Amino acid sequence: MKRINFILDKCMAIAVLLLAMVLYGCESNFLDTVPSNGVSSQTIWTTSNLAQKAVTGVYAELLDPYRDQPFWDVHTVILDYDRNWLGDVPDLTGTAVPSSGLFSKWWARCYESIHRANDVIANISKVPDMSDADKARFIAEMKFLRAYHYMELNILYKGVPVYLEPVEPSQATNGRESESAVWDIIVKDLTDCINEPNLPNKYDSGNSNYGHITKGAAYALRGKVYLWLKEWGKAEQDFKTVGTLGYSLFSDYKALFKEANERCDEMIFTVQCFNEAGLGNIKNWRFGTRVTYLSLWNNYLVNPKFVDSYECSDGKKFDWEDFIPGYTSMGTSARAVFFLRDGITESERSVMTEYGADMSKYLPDGNEARIKKAYSDRDPRMDMTVIVPYSTYFGGITGQGLDYTLRWPWRSQNTPYFDLTTDTNAKYYYLMRKFVGEGTEINLWNNSPIDMPVIRYGDVLLCLAEALNEQGKVDEAVAEINKVRARAGAILLNTNEHTTVTGQENLRQRIRNERYWELAGEDVVFFDELRWGTWKDTKFYPDNGLMEIWGTQTYKWMWPGEKMWKWPIPQAEMEKNQNLTQNEGWY
Repeated sequence: MKRINFILDKCMAIAVLLLAMVLYGCESNFLDTVPSNGVSSQTIWTTSNLAQKAVTGVYAELLDPYRDQPFWDVHTVILDYDRNWLGDVPDLTGTAVPSSGLFSKWWARCYESIHRANDVIANISKVPDMSDADKARFIAEMKFLRAYHYMELNILYKGVPVYLEPVEPSQATNGRESESAVWDIIVKDLTDCINEPNLPNKYDSGNSNYGHITKGAAYALRGKVYLWLKEWGKAEQDFKTVGTLGYSLFSDYKALFKEANERCDEMIFTVQCFNEAGLGNIKNWRFGTRVTYLSLWNNYLVNPKFVDSYECSDGKKFDWEDFIPGYTSMGTSARAVFFLRDGITESERSVMTEYGADMSKYLPDGNEARIKKAYSDRDPRMDMTVIVPYSTYFGGITGQGLDYTLRWPWRSQNTPYFDLTTDTNAKYYYLMRKFVGEGTEINLWNNSPIDMPVIRYGDVLLCLAEALNEQGKVDEAVAEINKVRARAGAILLNTNEHTTVTGQENLRQRIRNERYWELAGEDVVFFDELRWGTWKDTKFYPDNGLMEIWGTQTYKWMWPGEKMWKWPIPQAEMEKNQNLTQNEGWY
């Protein structure tokens, strides 16, 4: 029964767009498909029903990144890729060139969505049987989506061509606007949304328009733009306004990312997903394991440095030395001994000795208990987000829910062991728990129905804290952070010596840490790192890359040079539009 009308609308919208492609071919200058305004002028804008399908077609584009790779968090310290997928991220492996598919894919995605939004804005006023109020509301929604995609482009490419009306392929020859000019255009579109009286503040979960843009989303996104522009006071006001529009934190952090709660009052802007072929997201598939229902792939693996960043339950910075003295001075392979299961066999002992584990430190009957202490009494979001050693995961590969345990070395997923089985059984990695189905709750392996949060109220509160702190309003910022920490069950700031905020710079780092812990897996933090200017240091630190839990490196990421702060204009676009100029350093 879930959003049946929305699914039908989405399918009809896709059919309308396919019709446009059939009628007009596939030649394009900056889009993946030919603009649909040709067929639209003849057919789509003649009835309200068809026009609304065109609107739905713009929303449908939002799902595309969640059905493709890479997810943005692999660009951060949070996640790394299984070795088999490194070709997806040439910007992390030092192999990127302007013709790399990653750059052209995001360029085309954004401009396709922008064109579709422009088409609606330009033509929906022609619809004879649609009310003026609905026309105005849909135009406001499209301006938001246009602003959202121009924001993506401006962050990645730093100044891009701007089109505010539908264009034919031969007309797509604009040169690049400056980065600041694009920000101005984005702010204007979002301000138009906010000023539109027919755009509601918020939709209740049962409203048939749920999933459409609201004033809450427009204020939140404009606030994020103001963070980029370092206009802290304006950002503060926008984020505070969001809190007056009916949004609030959901009570249970882990349950927040379940289908049952995807329409709670915390969700401000989400991408609608459905348990239907081609209409769901693939995070369950790419984050899940071989004991997840339908046997999934764990392409994304959690970085040990990120896991080590989670505080202890008293707010103290985690330090391996507090749990295993001498741990940090040991070689990484030697540390593997601490992660071995109790009662290893002689064969397993031989393999681990050859691997380099310091078997003199093995405790035959207490090895598991010793390592588990390092993961107990930590920030609760760690265990809600990550599957850590000797924790259980409720899988469903047998068709019924069973607990599996992440042990090392792996033996069997069947009785009597019920070891958590992965695609990477030969190595011991941290695994994602967030967005992964438990038991048999998700029954299509590559079509998870869990809506993908783009902006939620927890994110907004942390953005508000940043805006306040940058103005020197430290105490006010602490109060906003504590709302987020309290919901997760973490100790509040300024409770003891470990949580005492000592000033603006200290709180600045605490806010950044909070965003990692709160938003892991949601593809938000990479854009924060670009805004903060920290990306190079946080992703390409010495001895970075995919590594086993104890730190033995599988591969290393390579910093491509300072040019990476601005993505290259795709080579194919440079060749087709002579008015484009390339970013410095890309040839």
